[in-house]
Amino acid sequence: MSAALGLKTKPTTTEPDDDDDSDISALINRLTAEVNQIAVDKTKSIQQITNQMKMLALNALIESSRAGAQGAGFAVVAQEVRGVGQQVETIARELETQLTKRTGDLVASIDRMSQRSRGERMMDLSLNAVELIDRNLYERTCDVRWWATDSAMVDCAASPAPAAVTYASQRLSVILGAYTVYLDLWLCDLDGNVIANGRADRFRVVGQNVSHTKWFREAKTLRSGDDYVAGDIESQPLLGNAQVATYCASVRAGGQANGAPVGVLAIHFDWEPQARAIVQGVRVGDNDKARVLLVDSHFRVIAASDGQGILSERISLSLNGQRSGFYQDRTGTMIAFHATPGYETYRGLGWYGVIVCGA
Repeated sequence: MSAALGLKTKPTTTEPDDDDDSDISALINRLTAEVNQIAVDKTKSIQQITNQMKMLALNALIESSRAGAQGAGFAVVAQEVRGVGQQVETIARELETQLTKRTGDLVASIDRMSQRSRGERMMDLSLNAVELIDRNLYERTCDVRWWATDSAMVDCAASPAPAAVTYASQRLSVILGAYTVYLDLWLCDLDGNVIANGRADRFRVVGQNVSHTKWFREAKTLRSGDDYVAGDIESQPLLGNAQVATYCASVRAGGQANGAPVGVLAIHFDWEPQARAIVQGVRVGDNDKARVLLVDSHFRVIAASDGQGILSERISLSLNGQRSGFYQDRTGTMIAFHATPGYETYRGLGWYGVIVCGA
């Protein structure tokens, strides 16, 4: 029974040990920095010693010149000591330059590896988010097709007499009592008039005409009772401007898939709390400073872990023809994304899971 959010399906990727990854990266960076500092300190010590050797050699040359012919042999030794000191100094400088370059390259390589690992992890979590909602919404498509075959719906749509309307409303109310993810269920005739709903005490929609809506127009053209309409997220004025995902199926004569259409059943999924639970449940780390989003095919934000910009904000995604990936924008912000994979007979609506990480 779909009485809850439908999060019984586990994420398809295992949860990464973010702390271990960051600790290892930090440890390698720290050790590399220590090696670099040791190399710099030791080469400076060598340079200090060679400077002392050169000073001693210079003093020896001065003293040998004062000694005249008797100091000539000592002068040769002083020159050799001076030359050795110069060679040692050159080697020390080259060692410092090479070690600094190597450790710098190592640090840069580690940073790139760390960023790639982080990006791939965020891409996987983006898939988790959109996949969870896909599986949840697949159940909604099953619900609407099933309930459209209920005899109370079929009889009322075919002949909306008061008794039939009352019974259909009662049946819809019973369904809502068990399936708490819906705001309301509407039975409409083929002209778009709502003839029964499950929460008549809360939403006075009977008699309202919804023929202008995209989901109703598409529902009228469904070829059989096996087909359905999945609508994009919208604020529904007749439901207090609540955010809903509307799913429709045609009600057909005799409850048969190939029967003549007699009406439309529309079920309104209570989107905001269900989607919020999913995006806020994505296990990003505190250090990631991440904002988890679901966006529709027009890149409109339809769910956000921070609750901001829903149905009003559009984000810019650099897809480069890919269904999944990650990149850094000009500000250094990492953006990971994954397109909807769909689930079973639910093909998805071109939505994306997106995670935006602070620089």
